[in-house]
Amino acid sequence: MTQHATRERRTRSDGERTRAAILDAAVKLSTVDGLEGLTIGNLAKSLRMSKGGLYAHFGSKEELQLATVDAAAAIFTTEVVSPSLSAQPGVRQLLAFCDSYFDHLERRTFPGGCFFAGATLEMGTHHGPVQERVARFHTGFIQLIHQYIRTAVDNHELAETEDPRALALELNGVLLAVDTNFVMYDDQTVLELGRRVVRRRLGVTEGDS
Repeated sequence: MTQHATRERRTRSDGERTRAAILDAAVKLSTVDGLEGLTIGNLAKSLRMSKGGLYAHFGSKEELQLATVDAAAAIFTTEVVSPSLSAQPGVRQLLAFCDSYFDHLERRTFPGGCFFAGATLEMGTHHGPVQERVARFHTGFIQLIHQYIRTAVDNHELAETEDPRALALELNGVLLAVDTNFVMYDDQTVLELGRRVVRRRLGVTEGDS
């Protein structure tokens, strides 16, 4: 490999690491200031970088916002979705999803709690590519919960009369309520309360979980 090729490869690798560090900071900052509050200027200040340095990676605020949503989605998938995919289909997957969500909060991955809990509410009235990206991810994980519920019904773990759409809404409501109380009051006990509420709703006793 020539010295020129080696330098190019090193430069590209350095650029990828810098971009990853920028997005990590952007996701965290946006859970506090919101996606609309995420600007090249305040992110540069937070990272102690020049605006020009950030513009080299993101040409506009919208490009930065879209990349931030994608980075948050990758983290959420790793910490919340993936553990549930490896669980036994049905109620166990529902429990794994909810427990992983509570664990995600407890780890304080982001200072403002769940990225998508805040972004979904904030971007609901801000129509455009960023809102569409957030909505697509939110729809996806609601559909995943819905799918787990249908499997649980098919496996006779939940009653045949259970409405998957309604139960998905209920469980999502529990997750949002726990996130709100955990962030607002820094209340660790609400995480265990959330776990108990989910188990009671799914008919899972302490010995079964």
